Amino acid sequence: MTNHHQVKAKKHLGQHFLTDESVAQDIADTLSLQGYKHVLEIGPGMGVLTKYLLQKPITTHVIEIDNESVDYLKANYLNLANRVYEKDFLNYDLTQIFKDEPFAIIGNFPYNISTQIVFKTLEMRDQIPEFSGMFQKEVAQRICSKEGSKVYGILSVLTQAFYDAEYLFTVPPTVFNPPPKVDSGVLRLQRKENYSLPVDETLFFRVVKTAFQQRRKTLRNSLKTFNLSDNLKANVIFGKRPEQLSVESFLELTQLIENDENQD
Repeated sequence: MTNHHQVKAKKHLGQHFLTDESVAQDIADTLSLQGYKHVLEIGPGMGVLTKYLLQKPITTHVIEIDNESVDYLKANYLNLANRVYEKDFLNYDLTQIFKDEPFAIIGNFPYNISTQIVFKTLEMRDQIPEFSGMFQKEVAQRICSKEGSKVYGILSVLTQAFYDAEYLFTVPPTVFNPPPKVDSGVLRLQRKENYSLPVDETLFFRVVKTAFQQRRKTLRNSLKTFNLSDNLKANVIFGKRPEQLSVESFLELTQLIENDENQD
């Protein structure tokens, strides 16, 4: 299904085309279809996953930056033709498509922009109750990992503040054209029932990012830029390293910093 030009055209996007039908069906089946009537597939290529989405009782939309793929999809999936958007997901205002309606996101994501796709999803979380798809395995593991893990980091904490993250299954390189050099992993994010933060969101993001920039240091050292009072720095939490803190602990930490009178 994937011709030589297609592979060439997508190479610069870090895209590997899925060629295994059963894996495509398994990815499509990760959607619960609860709480939304639309799904947006990112980077559908030749539509191997798309065709399984089209079988579901939901309205499928696809966003694709490569014009050859867009032409192919419009020609071969006539019932999808007016919902193929030749746009860059990261730089496109999705309310142009969905207004204020909820929608899910799915895809075999290009490796080189996969974390940016997650960050854009977090920005739009009010409209995205569910997100599932395929990443490079280590990125999928990082998103889903818990405190205490070596791969637990900024992406884990920020995603899990708003979504329940579940690593579903591993996909070998052999089901792609061209085959990547690493395994892939499929995950699902389901938005938490209460996904509003009990603290200032900007401060929370800043605390998490600053803490992990020097992940081997204790928070007392890594958060020096916050101009904290000596009284606060004496708190036992500041003797810990960032990977020891759960999402809830990061929220508590942010609350402490927010309440600290020396905070700018």
